[in-house]
Amino acid sequence: MSKSLPYSMKDVAYDNAKFRHRSVFQMITQTLLTSSLRRDRFRCSTGKFLALLMVSGLTYLVLTHESHISHTPDGLVKGTASNLRKLWRKPPRLPPSEFGSSILDPDKLNSISEWVSRQENVKEAFVHAWSGYKKFAFGFDELKPLSREGVDGLGGLGATVVDALDTAMIMGLDDIASEAGSWIEKNLPKRISEKGQVNLFETTIRVLGGLLSAYHLSLANQGGELGVSRALNGSKPEAYLQTAKDLADRLLSAFTSSPTAIPYSDVVLRDRSAHPAPDGLSSTAEVSSLQLEFNYLSSVSGDPRYTTEAMKVLEHFRTLPKVQGLVPIYISPHTGDFSGDNIRLGSRGDSYYEYLIKIWLQQGGSQNNHSKYLYDMYAEAMKGVKERLVRKSIPKGLVFVGELPYGVDGAFSPKMDHLVCFLPGTLALGATKGMTKKKAMENNLLTFEDLENLNLAEDLAHTCFEMYAVTATGLAPEIAYFHIEGAYEEGLDGGNKSSEYMNDIVIKPLDRHNLLRPETVESLFVLYRITENPKYREWGWQIFEAFEKHTKVEAGGYTSLEDVTVVPPRRRDKMETFYLGETLKYLYLLFGDDNILPLDKFVFNTEAHPLPIHPSTKAEITLTVDLS
Repeated sequence: MSKSLPYSMKDVAYDNAKFRHRSVFQMITQTLLTSSLRRDRFRCSTGKFLALLMVSGLTYLVLTHESHISHTPDGLVKGTASNLRKLWRKPPRLPPSEFGSSILDPDKLNSISEWVSRQENVKEAFVHAWSGYKKFAFGFDELKPLSREGVDGLGGLGATVVDALDTAMIMGLDDIASEAGSWIEKNLPKRISEKGQVNLFETTIRVLGGLLSAYHLSLANQGGELGVSRALNGSKPEAYLQTAKDLADRLLSAFTSSPTAIPYSDVVLRDRSAHPAPDGLSSTAEVSSLQLEFNYLSSVSGDPRYTTEAMKVLEHFRTLPKVQGLVPIYISPHTGDFSGDNIRLGSRGDSYYEYLIKIWLQQGGSQNNHSKYLYDMYAEAMKGVKERLVRKSIPKGLVFVGELPYGVDGAFSPKMDHLVCFLPGTLALGATKGMTKKKAMENNLLTFEDLENLNLAEDLAHTCFEMYAVTATGLAPEIAYFHIEGAYEEGLDGGNKSSEYMNDIVIKPLDRHNLLRPETVESLFVLYRITENPKYREWGWQIFEAFEKHTKVEAGGYTSLEDVTVVPPRRRDKMETFYLGETLKYLYLLFGDDNILPLDKFVFNTEAHPLPIHPSTKAEITLTVDLS
């Protein structure tokens, strides 16, 4: 059983007066006043007077000596008077600017220009992805970029259109936002009323979440709060809201049809009916990752049904037995109990832990309100993660999160899905509540546990990045195993023989695919915002360059890969909706201004759709988004 990660003294902020800069005059004065002058009430001996006179004489010589005379570029001599003026004159106060005093620092300016350029590259990648989708698959759920055709794998609701819409709005791509918005207004209501079976979770996070985010961003833009008093062409905000309500009304059948608080996994939209999965079970992550969207819909529509049904799930989870806050990945809607012993933070478990802290933040993040139990559940679960699931690899000591496939009494598995790379961002968000680490520490808001969680977040983000860097393509596999005592397989490295961690990470043949997933860049975005450490931007840029090099399809779009350990990699012929909805959005935000969608004012659902904290009416919106 592993111990919690140690606390680091580097997190202690010192503010000791003895380390502050003092002038020569201040030092002389303080030395004299803190000696016998303070004790003897200005009684001064001859020796002390002579000492003071000697110091004054030395100071004068330093200021007037010829070796200190210098020439200006135009030949003028700077002598004693100039030196004296320099000694006593205060530095000029620089005028305020958006870059602060660094506006005069060429290196800083070059750095800013570089990240603006890199952000533009991400925008161009989004345009390329959209162009392929529009050309070959417009209206389908997803693009098959190699076959140059569309496919409906998510119920036929045009999932890519809805998933990509708010990314286009954030990037200021009005033409694409207009195309997507017009398609939604003209086609999506009819499809919702006619389509058959959809998955409750996927439809909620992608389509319902996308509609609600677009609604909020459209309102903010239309109201002029963004510095522009214009509405995007295409659909009006009310159309997004009405479509979202119609969809949510049909999805509610998953809750109302179930005999317990746990909803069924599948919904037939046209019939407004629902049924369980073939095995009768629902995924823990799926049923507990619906609340951000339904809560916001209740807030803006005034209809409490959505939040009432969705929050019943978590209120029920509160009553269920757990192991240090950890829960199995399946739950039965028939009994309301967990099923099986498998505990992991990868597929079917991940976003349960993510939404505990995010829903609490959405509802105000107060330790005194009715949702405090969510924070308590989150805090207990993170303690359980550190105690039960966190290990270090050998020989180089990468920190990773493993699994307990047979429960707490079974063997530990050193397996980590790429999906687990959501956790560094969640840990950082839970530690500072969206503020920068610097600000949180200045205000004494971080507990010992918060600092420990933030340290763990940074360690895990490093591991997630190395899952990319260890491969021949520079792109991560879907699943990695870590070398620990008694668990290692030779000949299954990532293909990058120069990687320092080549012997720490094992990639099995069936796990070598890459689906263009966003979890690592999501965490890099959050950690950059919170720690302000530029290494997270650099890591994100390396990942983006690898995507550009190996997944871009010249005809349009980007494709998943079959094997990231060889170059050139085999391709899978599918562009997931989340590449436009999440991966490119997080990269764009990572390289951009911190004031865009600040983390103390927005929560991102598990499909990267931003929703406001303290959901408000149109008149109260104070959003800042880059729509220039």
